[in-house]
Amino acid sequence: MKGTMLYGARDVRYEDRPDPIIVDPTDAIIKLSATCVCGSDLWPYRGIDPTVEPRAMGHEYVGIVEEVGKDVKHIQKGQFVVGSFFASDNTCEICRSGYQTACVQRQPGAPTGAQAQYARIALADGTLVPTPALPDADLVPSLLSASDVFGTGWFAADAAAVGPGKTVAVVGDGGVGLCGVLAAKQMGAERIIVMSRHPERQKLALEFGATDIVSERGDEGVAKIKELTRGLGAHSTIEAVGTQESMMQAIQSTRAGGHVGFVGVLHDVTIQGLPFFFSHVHLHGGPAPVRRYLPQMMELILNGKINPGKVFDLTLPLSEVAEGYRAMDERRAIKTLLQP
Repeated sequence: MKGTMLYGARDVRYEDRPDPIIVDPTDAIIKLSATCVCGSDLWPYRGIDPTVEPRAMGHEYVGIVEEVGKDVKHIQKGQFVVGSFFASDNTCEICRSGYQTACVQRQPGAPTGAQAQYARIALADGTLVPTPALPDADLVPSLLSASDVFGTGWFAADAAAVGPGKTVAVVGDGGVGLCGVLAAKQMGAERIIVMSRHPERQKLALEFGATDIVSERGDEGVAKIKELTRGLGAHSTIEAVGTQESMMQAIQSTRAGGHVGFVGVLHDVTIQGLPFFFSHVHLHGGPAPVRRYLPQMMELILNGKINPGKVFDLTLPLSEVAEGYRAMDERRAIKTLLQP
């Protein structure tokens, strides 16, 4: 098959790769219908996360089951499936509490890389969710978003305790932040303030349910959030970047007793103890347990109630994956969808 490998900073190659095979009896092999580039892929692409040896890329996927291991009971050949970026058995105590990304058997969902024509999916019964029937082509982008970017935005909103009547601030206007807006709208938020400086992203944020746009950052951004909330700050804040500046902006934009849901992959973030102690801000997040939310998200998508697939504003053949990375790195695209 053909697949994507990262050899070093900004060195993405689409090349011949071994066909994936069943390794464990709980595995499945899927033929990818669509995949994409994740914002978290940009950390190693930019060299911030060093690449010690070539790595297979991609962890967001939807596709058709080609083969299953002998111990797979619930996933069948020919089904269209959506899966999480982490594999989980979905039966252990941690999974049953809703944190499948911390499953006792946690492992990469697509260890052979999902930016490819085929992928091996670990712990198939716990990781994959089939659709009732083969979905229409126009639903595939939204179903793909549920695999990570929309699922992560949903978790961010849930972790931030978004609910009816609340004011939500969103730090980060990438795919996850924008999907967080859509999730917050579904959860009944009354006001959604998005921090963004990019007109095309602002437009999609408003379409997804944002009520206000704040272009300021840092202390100025915090001051603007306070100005819009009678000096109190947001009830719920979504942090979808993962830097020191974005985390401080999120915490300081949140009112006493409010909640921050952080899902940006943290890099060199330090929280000063005493100011945080006196903030009375709840802080919760981490790798999104997408599997917890997949059935609900998929039902909303299949019933035509939401269209998170709009977050994909660039579609390329998988063979042009390197351009997909460049476009996101240069902020020419919010999120790149790849068609094998």
